[in-house]
Amino acid sequence: MSEKLDPKDVELFLLDNLNFFETRESLVSELNFKHSSNSAASILERQVKKLREEHKNLMDLLSSFIKTASINEDLFNKSKELTLKILSSNSKKEIIEIVESSFKDDFKVDKCLLEFYKSKQIDNIENITGFSLHKGAIHCGSFSNEKTEAFFKDKKIESMVIAVIVIKNEIGLLKLGSQDRTRYLGDEDTTFIQYIRDVLEVKLIT
Repeated sequence: MSEKLDPKDVELFLLDNLNFFETRESLVSELNFKHSSNSAASILERQVKKLREEHKNLMDLLSSFIKTASINEDLFNKSKELTLKILSSNSKKEIIEIVESSFKDDFKVDKCLLEFYKSKQIDNIENITGFSLHKGAIHCGSFSNEKTEAFFKDKKIESMVIAVIVIKNEIGLLKLGSQDRTRYLGDEDTTFIQYIRDVLEVKLIT
């Protein structure tokens, strides 16, 4: 009588030879698995469950990619349209109207202001807010009520982006405000704002 195999040895062998059953389909058909609701899940059930989970994860990932691509395409189209409107405008007043209406209507910003100041006025704002409003500066985040009210005169604004536009004898501030305190916590929006800021500077300087 041959020596009885230790189940642990069989398990270790199968782990080292995962393709063992690929050429032994007839053997697979003879194996017995537990399917009782009170027993542990069978190998087949576990495999099916794993495949379903992997499929769901892949579908979720694909949906996320599609959604992101759609958002990026929408942002690109709106940005291009805004850029063309700015470049084809004929006056500073028209530019202000275009920018403010576009951010409110197209980009769904709660409040957008494009305002221009003399150096002394900027000094006063810097003293009140503690912000340095030099060329190229962008401030983004959730700030105190004192700071947000200094820029927007609106107590409902909870977070904001402030971009500085330097032109000739004036300094412009592109102000985006949100009633959501978490809206501008990160810097993901600043690249787009920098782009619009640069377009405005080129247009207004010429």
